[in-house]
Amino acid sequence: MPRTTRRSTQPPSDAYHHGDLHAQLIEASEALLAERGVEGFSLREVARRSGVSPAAPAHHFGDVDGLLCAVATLAFDGLTEALEAGNLRGGDDPVARLREQGVGYIDFAMRHPGRFGLMFRSGLRKSDACKSSAHHAFMALERGVRDMLAIPADAPLTQPQWQVLLSVWSVVHGFAQLTLAGQFDAIAPTGGRGSLLREIVAPMLERQFAGLRLTTAAGDQAQGPQAPQAPLRKRPKRGLPK
Repeated sequence: MPRTTRRSTQPPSDAYHHGDLHAQLIEASEALLAERGVEGFSLREVARRSGVSPAAPAHHFGDVDGLLCAVATLAFDGLTEALEAGNLRGGDDPVARLREQGVGYIDFAMRHPGRFGLMFRSGLRKSDACKSSAHHAFMALERGVRDMLAIPADAPLTQPQWQVLLSVWSVVHGFAQLTLAGQFDAIAPTGGRGSLLREIVAPMLERQFAGLRLTTAAGDQAQGPQAPQAPLRKRPKRGLPK
């Protein structure tokens, strides 16, 4: 009786097109990061989840840092899209636009905890593309603050204005981190993430902005019209952490 050969239903590793495998490896990396963090990340596990040989991720990205950098670059691009979507939701009101940017920032972190934890990790070796993506994300937030304070795009920020920018960033980033750590689970509304963002985050940001606008105006007035404007910082580009 002739023997029959059982065919595997799994596609061979070389069945992936180049672009498909690239996306598959990124997707598997994000899932692994969300589950285990950077400490539990490995090219071998990414390859196993993608159904390819252990050498495939290295072939496409070079090493672990190369793959993590690719994920971080896409993460910063996604954050920029979330901030710009907030601008659209806010309409013509600059305060509403910045509020929606803050809501979008936290929502992005909650939807993509693996990406969010990676993109701000110290020690990550960032490529020029990743640094550029981080810069664009930060500039989207800076433009929101400039619009709220009616600062022209080409005007240097005064020290009080720079402090407003850092304050807004710190609040939304810190809230996102605390939410991901489960610190607000006991007080979170029953409606889930959407209710948390609308019932707690949005009004919280509006109160913060109202106070910041008052203190910034007072600080600028105290400096006087002839006071020199403080530089942002001596660095080649403004942007999120390098």
